[in-house]
Amino acid sequence: MRFRFACAMAWASRLISTRAVIRNWLLAYVGNVVGCLGTVLLVVWANIAGLGDGAVGETAVRIARAKADLPLVEAFTRGILCNALVCLAVWLAIGARSVTDKILAILFPVVAFVTIGFEHSIANLFFLPFGLAVDAHGTVSIVGVGRNIVAVTAGNMVGGTLLVAGVYWVAYLRGERMRKDRSP
Repeated sequence: MRFRFACAMAWASRLISTRAVIRNWLLAYVGNVVGCLGTVLLVVWANIAGLGDGAVGETAVRIARAKADLPLVEAFTRGILCNALVCLAVWLAIGARSVTDKILAILFPVVAFVTIGFEHSIANLFFLPFGLAVDAHGTVSIVGVGRNIVAVTAGNMVGGTLLVAGVYWVAYLRGERMRKDRSP
């Protein structure tokens, strides 16, 4: 999902088809869903929620409940802002030369989105199912979980595709595409 902006730029430049973009996004998303749910299973089986006399589980439920209770507009907007930072982290890492440079490049944008409370669909595909799995009292709304995943995913797509890739394409690549269209 992190390279969504690159597919969008290739699509805007007519280097790949709409079908190819959708296929890429769906495969990446499904792969992330499987990975997140598999991780949830491992964490549940390892009884991570029981650590700290259950404090880890209580915290997971509080996080999941807060995410599930977010109004749609807030979840969507936080998704836009989050993926702008995630794409910035990826872009910075691509430009980095060493492993140390790559780690430092992603550190600040990722810490910023987590600290500020922005929403990322893939992170939520772990936090929300984990919160549901360890919620002994049924306080996390499954409808809210679904609403959050849909709104945040849409926001992430707008943030990565329009806000990052779209602006970059207009600023740097659109003129190149226009020159190619005019050439004989």
